[in-house]
Amino acid sequence: MDLRLYYSKIREVESTLDTPYVVVVSMATSDGGKAGVLTETTRHQAAKQIAEGKARPATEDESLEFHSANASKKRDQEEFEAMNRVQFVVMPQKHSSKPAKE
Repeated sequence: MDLRLYYSKIREVESTLDTPYVVVVSMATSDGGKAGVLTETTRHQAAKQIAEGKARPATEDESLEFHSANASKKRDQEEFEAMNRVQFVVMPQKHSSKPAKE
């Protein structure tokens, strides 16, 4: 494996990616990689996966669907946590006006 060629390809792919975080779609690989899994990752990691043939950049529609699904899951989780939150109120005990007996 020519490392210069490998890293130059990664840099080339990385220069085409615009945002610091990129949504990629996995591709089926011989080592058991599952096709069609969407993941958001850093630009460098995405370029590495694309250069190795393990992923491809997501389309605009796939990216929007991924972000809306994550936002929906986050909202559902926050609602679930809010429903399971237990609130306690500590009430001060009334003091009697009678002096304590010794």
